[in-house]
Amino acid sequence: MTEEVNKYIKEVALPMKAVFKDMLKYAPSKIFGLFGNILIVPVYTNLMSPDQYGIYAISLAVLSFLCIIFSDWIGLSGLRFFRKNQLEGLVPKYVSTLVMILASNLVVMFVISMLLRNQFYQYFNISPKIFLFVLVLIVPVALRALLFQVLRAQIKPGAFTVTTIINQILTIVLAVLLLKFTSFGAVSVLIAMAISITIIDVVLVFQTDILWLLKFEKPDFSMIKTLFLYGIPIAIASLSLWVINQSNKFITSHFHGLVDAGFVGVAYNMTFPILMTLFAIITIAAYPRLINLYEEKTDVRPLISKLTGYYMLISLPIVVIMSLYAKDLITLFANSEYHNAFVLIPYLAFSAFFLSFTDYTTYQYHLSGKTYVLTTLKVVSAIIGLALNIYLIREIGLVGVGIATLISNILYFLLTIVVIVPGLNWQVPYRRLFHILLCFVPSGIAWYYLKCSPILPVVQIYILLTLYYVLYYFTKGVFKDELE
Repeated sequence: MTEEVNKYIKEVALPMKAVFKDMLKYAPSKIFGLFGNILIVPVYTNLMSPDQYGIYAISLAVLSFLCIIFSDWIGLSGLRFFRKNQLEGLVPKYVSTLVMILASNLVVMFVISMLLRNQFYQYFNISPKIFLFVLVLIVPVALRALLFQVLRAQIKPGAFTVTTIINQILTIVLAVLLLKFTSFGAVSVLIAMAISITIIDVVLVFQTDILWLLKFEKPDFSMIKTLFLYGIPIAIASLSLWVINQSNKFITSHFHGLVDAGFVGVAYNMTFPILMTLFAIITIAAYPRLINLYEEKTDVRPLISKLTGYYMLISLPIVVIMSLYAKDLITLFANSEYHNAFVLIPYLAFSAFFLSFTDYTTYQYHLSGKTYVLTTLKVVSAIIGLALNIYLIREIGLVGVGIATLISNILYFLLTIVVIVPGLNWQVPYRRLFHILLCFVPSGIAWYYLKCSPILPVVQIYILLTLYYVLYYFTKGVFKDELE
């Protein structure tokens, strides 16, 4: 074999084989989560009125806002440097430092939240009771986020899968029981989440062996500094994405009321959680492997390029189908009171596509430790997105939500392609991209005739997706990479 072929096998073929194995182990949790997210929409829309759904959507957005600032970045930082500390034999000290930072952050969060509670009530349009439930819920959610990242760093996809599935089942079952047999409304879902996530936290403690890793000793300030320097930019960046994709619920509520906020919540839950759960099957398996390869001085760009090819193959047909059949999907999955939400589906589906795409184009910043670049790009996109949200939502309502969200996510994606880290820039898989787009031509012709037929929309969707992937399969030999 030539040197080029040997290099390809070492840097792409063998890592891809390992990623695919991990994907198969992670897939059940993601697929189950996908069906769980699909199930949530018809169940919750039939058990909650649009205004109560609006309260539920806003509550989750507030929860996400606080977790981004005070907890999520700790787990992500922990994942990034776990392998490095493992190689140096410092895992107990490292895990202990992560737990200490998380506990300190939660204390700070409660103090700040209590001091600024009136501002939260006013600016987030949330009642004191709901805000209190959200604060209580943050503790188990924050702990789960950290433990899940430790589990990923330990590369235990089987344990991750089982735990995630149990979490989904418990939350949905408890929420349905509370919605049916109590008058708590949107609070029922928050209570269900608190109970189920607390149970999962106990399970995760044993799966990660975290109690046996903890060592109460003098903090390592060098380690803390590294985590903060990496994590704080991530928090700011994540907050920027929150502004782009979730602040619209509050802005809609402010200008048009809770009912329209409920429509935004339904459209969001029909797109972002479902699509990004499906699309994450690749990234959740690939990222720990990429970190290990990078730490071992391997060129990861060919592997990332190949992964994006598979991402586009999975995501583009689904996003296009959701956009074409938006009205039918809302009619099928949501209560008739939420019909108006269909106008947002195409915008939010493609927004989720571009946002998920950036998981690959931003590996360069994570691996190089230059998260400040990523933060800058997200902040720029967020400022423009916030301005667009305020103006367009005020002027044209629900459609304004969709337009502002899509423009902001496309802008963010384009910035990650233009601003590159030397040696880690994303390599476009031109051949696979052309192949994917070419398969849309006969599929588009088939859709043109199907939409005029009496065939049920659900059956049409099945026919189109089957046709697309059959076409791709039988023509892939023509577009095969040189070294495949």
